[in-house]
Amino acid sequence: MVSFGAGTALAAGPTPGSSQGGTPGPSAPAGLKISTELPSTIRVNNATHRTTFTATVANHGSRATGPVTLTVLGLGGMRITGVRGCAPLPSGKRPPVTNSGFGCAIPDLAPGQSRSYTVSATYDLAKTGKICLPVTEGKSDKVLWQQGPVPFGTTRPTPNAPDTPLLLGTDNVPAAPPSAGASPSATTSPTTKPSTPPSSSPASPSTPPELPKTGAGDGVLPLTAGGALLLLAGGAGVWWAHRNRRGAARP
Repeated sequence: MVSFGAGTALAAGPTPGSSQGGTPGPSAPAGLKISTELPSTIRVNNATHRTTFTATVANHGSRATGPVTLTVLGLGGMRITGVRGCAPLPSGKRPPVTNSGFGCAIPDLAPGQSRSYTVSATYDLAKTGKICLPVTEGKSDKVLWQQGPVPFGTTRPTPNAPDTPLLLGTDNVPAAPPSAGASPSATTSPTTKPSTPPSSSPASPSTPPELPKTGAGDGVLPLTAGGALLLLAGGAGVWWAHRNRRGAARP
């Protein structure tokens, strides 16, 4: 069992951000309205591929949450390298399609309170990257909220700038590979037919086959958290709780 570290200090209200791509779990108790928020824009350093941003979990309901667990997962080009106050999840405790993950144990959130975490990550701008923030009750498999997997990306790469701004909810369009130099123009003889000019659009980079897409009807992403198996569907935010194996003891 993973022992999660203590979180950051409580805030009077949620950090400004966006809950885009989020939805409550089907079995969330009445009066409990918990959500997560991510910044609408992050900036990735073009030289180091590093970025830092804040993830927030907030209680908008009329009752205290009791113990909950926030999990921060990276997919595709986005790799989570650290979440301050949280513990890394080994590969066996997170979905196979994810490349990284951290678990944050939160003892309790009173109504109107929130808790913010500093997330460090790297982003491969040649790929599509996503993040997922599930919130479960304590260490159980009861899903209270899930945001994502939601993409960060840009449709206007800036390879020559110091950094690249990425927008939440936007699929990344990688920059074209640097040109090796303009190809010399072929000399056309009077008896030779001009050759067809090559296409100006670069070939799209290959997408990892295991990367789930965002939107309704996407593939299912299994999540192992707190020893219980959960299933979540891409950006549709639909959850299916796996049947509790209460009779089976887990190591």
